[in-house]
Amino acid sequence: MKFGRVDHPEKVDFTLPKDHKDTKQVLNAVNDDNIPEIYVGCAKWNKADLKGFYPKGTKDELVYYSSQFNAIELNATFYRIFPPEQFEKWYKKTPENFKFFPKLNQEISHWKRLNEVSTIVEDYLYSAINLKEKLGTIFLQMHSNFSPKNFDRVVSFLNSWPKNIPLAIEFRHTDWYNDSSIANELYVLLKCNNVSNIIVDSAGRRDIIHMRLSNATAFIRFVGANHNSDYSRLDDWVIRLKEWKNQGIKEINFFIHQNVEKESPLLSAYFIEKLNAELDYNLIVPNKEKQQRLF
Repeated sequence: MKFGRVDHPEKVDFTLPKDHKDTKQVLNAVNDDNIPEIYVGCAKWNKADLKGFYPKGTKDELVYYSSQFNAIELNATFYRIFPPEQFEKWYKKTPENFKFFPKLNQEISHWKRLNEVSTIVEDYLYSAINLKEKLGTIFLQMHSNFSPKNFDRVVSFLNSWPKNIPLAIEFRHTDWYNDSSIANELYVLLKCNNVSNIIVDSAGRRDIIHMRLSNATAFIRFVGANHNSDYSRLDDWVIRLKEWKNQGIKEINFFIHQNVEKESPLLSAYFIEKLNAELDYNLIVPNKEKQQRLF
């Protein structure tokens, strides 16, 4: 992922902002004794990107990947709409409790920019629902130049979205979060539609790490800088997620990207080990016997 890439990450202040005051209110409203589900994964599973992750002789990358992780951020669906049969194959190759988190197609988000997209969305969902119970939250990532001047399109899109299919949205234009009146209006819209407000932690875009949850599902896209600071940044996230767990969060979806993606599994393994220790979970640590620090 090239988004938010910087040449000198050592100069970036990676301190996680304090939670928006509404985040605690959202979580406390649903706080009970339930143990939240946690899904951690990479963005891709192919050998070309995850070099060194697969043992020699691996015949099916997805089969092996899903034996090491419990989730995948499915970015391939951004580039083309796959037929139902392909989703059925993915479903059959993966174990119970594995989940796919597909990105909505670029025709919806980038080409048509949410304008007159109902047919495309229907076609997309007609295929994606073949993942059955392995279908996690679908996410929409808008172009960085999609600004609040098109707020009405977001309203129309959410009004027509099937309420039984979980959705998360990532906005990249700074005005969505840094104009308080717009941010509040957006937040109310997302909250009323039970849509997750995606948090992006990227070196070059500290302006959009808003720390404002709109429902009890946290959807976090972490973009590493291929730098030693990636570890301390993940340490900070473990602390924050522990706080959210205590406040009542129901689901955590955390996806780790790197500018050099082959390092994503190693960073993910470090993060999962920390989660297990601090939040008292027992998630599989990918390729545990091979783990070492990157930097």
